[in-house]
Amino acid sequence: MSKQDVPARGEQPAPPANGAGRAKAPAAAWISWIALALMTTSSVASLRPAPTMAVYGLAAVFLYVVPAIVFLVPTSLVSAELASGWSGGVYNWVALGISKPMGFLAVWCQFAMTIFYYPSLLGYVASTLAYVFDPDLASSGLWTAAVIVVAYWSGVWISSRGTKGVAGLASGGLILGTLIPGALLVVLGIVFLGQGHPSAAPMTASHLLPAWAGLASLVLIVNNFLSYSGMEMNAVHVSSLRKPGKEFPRAMFLAMGLVLLIFILPALAISWVIPGDQLSLTAGVMQAFDAVFANFGAQWLTPVIGIMLVLASLGGMLTWLAGPSKGLLLISRQEGYLPPFLQRLNKHGVQQNILIAQGAVTTLIALLYAFIPDVSSAYWIFSVITTQVYLIMYLLMFVAAVRLRRTHPDHPRGYRAPMLVALCGIGFCASLAALLVGFVPPSQFGSGNPWVYLLIVAGGALGLGLLVPFLFYRLRRPSWRQPPTEASAS
Repeated sequence: MSKQDVPARGEQPAPPANGAGRAKAPAAAWISWIALALMTTSSVASLRPAPTMAVYGLAAVFLYVVPAIVFLVPTSLVSAELASGWSGGVYNWVALGISKPMGFLAVWCQFAMTIFYYPSLLGYVASTLAYVFDPDLASSGLWTAAVIVVAYWSGVWISSRGTKGVAGLASGGLILGTLIPGALLVVLGIVFLGQGHPSAAPMTASHLLPAWAGLASLVLIVNNFLSYSGMEMNAVHVSSLRKPGKEFPRAMFLAMGLVLLIFILPALAISWVIPGDQLSLTAGVMQAFDAVFANFGAQWLTPVIGIMLVLASLGGMLTWLAGPSKGLLLISRQEGYLPPFLQRLNKHGVQQNILIAQGAVTTLIALLYAFIPDVSSAYWIFSVITTQVYLIMYLLMFVAAVRLRRTHPDHPRGYRAPMLVALCGIGFCASLAALLVGFVPPSQFGSGNPWVYLLIVAGGALGLGLLVPFLFYRLRRPSWRQPPTEASAS
């Protein structure tokens, strides 16, 4: 495969499929490993899933640590080895390790999961933003749908201007809207307890493990796989590091530590302040801030925190817009997987048509919020579908990593994961188990029809994750390939 034109300002193309060589980025395009770690953390971690786990009080620690051990650690270490040995992201890894069609499936799933990810992420944004204007709006489906549509298309406009400033926006959003509010929530929560207020959730050793309610009680762990997914997503930016072999693994390890802290501590803080049966899955963070600020007579700070949280989420969305769609564009140009219309670039070198097509589907999904009475239920369903689609990609990545270690043992790697086969085995089994368990309705939604739930989740996950890429692959034409000269002229 030949190298293609730069798809986005400041980004470099994927290398040939044999993994040889690495395109040098212009001096202005270099980013530090710390900036990449913050970009990765911004795309992975947020305060958004905290209310879901805060329902379980002290058991939230268990529900976060277990997926971290069996999924986050294998994903981080394996992707660090793959990225330090082969540029080009998940497509190149799976194409070399398994086959090109499977590589396309992997990069498609990495991209397609965002179709359901944006409605769930921006649903949280809508509920958070409601506390800036009127908290009652947090339960309004019409308000939620409107915010999703406006926020997504604003993100498309920003991304279509080029991704040069996305790293700064994502890193700034992480610090301003996640790290600072998260630390503030934890500190205020500790002070709240120190003043003699009882914790809303028991904090005794007997509550370290969640109550067992059958298979349905395991489904919430699946949501944490989504919380941890995305560690490998910014591997597409490895060519922008000066020393990728050393700096990319370093960035991943820093991101891992930040992700764990951001997830666990705020979830505990929320459980101290708000009883589990009163928590909203989308507005729980703001509920906790509002309650804590009310205790200190500073409720005027609630809207300020709301704006900061919104900025963090929008920064994370911009990171996702800049990554998966770019990877899909690159391999589609090289192999002709998508029709020419979707491969077209705008004057800034951005895959604008892909973003617009994705936006049309995202808008239709967002409108469902206006017709589903329970915003929390819609949020949960979209989150599960997102996880299911993304887990298909991880299954392929773990298989590819083992095969590349066996078929290319001497290929230069800047980092070698210890016990790679064991790590991949653990990650593969955990991902497969999470994918299967995700089809079971969670215990909180037991009152609904389980077959309707199964139909929605299976239809969304399998249809978007398997059927659509199969059709693109079968309908592809040789004329859809884009030679370098034509790409340069786009």
